[in-house]
Formats: sequence, C-alpha cells, structure tokens
Amino acid sequence: MGQEEKIREGFLAAFGYLQDKITIQRSRRIFVTVDIEKFAEVFDFAVKKLGFSVLCVITGLDEGDRLTFIYHLDDGSGVMLNLKTGVSKERPVIKTVTEYFPSAEVYERELVDLLGAKVEGLLPGYRYPLPDGWPSGEYPLRKDWIPENKNG
Repeated sequence: MGQEEKIREGFLAAFGYLQDKITIQRSRRIFVTVDIEKFAEVFDFAVKKLGFSVLCVITGLDEGDRLTFIYHLDDGSGVMLNLKTGVSKERPVIKTVTEYFPSAEVYERELVDLLGAKVEGLLPGYRYPLPDGWPSGEYPLRKDWIPENKNG
C-alpha cells in the first residue's frame, strides 16, 4: 500500500463519512472534500495525527453561489493534501487556522480582501493585499464584481 493509500485509510478509519470524498489524483496528491461543519475536526486530524505540518497556501475560489477554500498541506515527504471546503456567499464564514499555522494570517487576509470571506478568530490588523482606501464591499476576485471604471 502506497503512502497516499495509507493516508486515505487513516482518514476513513477516523471519518467514515469521507468515503466518497477522498480522491488520490496522482502520486503524492490527495484531495479531501469536507463540509464546513466537519472541517475543523478533519483539519485538526490531518495536522496532529497524520503529520501534515506545513501549510503551503490557501486557495479561495468563487464558484457562483459558493466560495470554496482549499488548504494545501504538506507532510514533509512531498505528499500534498488538499482539504477543500465551501460556504455560501450569503454567509461566507470560516474559522482561522492561525492557531496551527501563524503564517496562515496572510492567506486569510487575502480571502477577506479579495473574496469577502469572514474569518472568525483572525485578529484585527492590516489589509492585504488591497490598499486601506479600497471601497468596502468590493471583492475583486468574485465573479460578479464589476470594476467601477467599467460601469459607465
């Protein structure tokens, strides 16, 4: 059994409901799709029990009526775990992972600025990457965003 299969089996032993939610895309690439209500426990398990100790990046996507977030984690051996979750645009609330990875702050600030996510537990601080004067409620990576200079 390859390393990817061992990781898959570890997830399934702990979270049987992930049976149809785990894809080994190719060697060293695993995708796990998790409902937002279960995300925290699966993320915690991946970090503490499976040894995914490096957060590479968080990707945010606008998929129409939902915002999707993919947490790309590495276990130090080159296996990339991609934990994917999503929320409705009407209530785009996720929880911070800075308690695990302090460096997540910069990625989470991008999600706030560019997609309008609300990150519970993210400490108040600077904007990133948009400037302080950027208009409130304007999220340039949302598909429905219309730049001001294109309105007229």
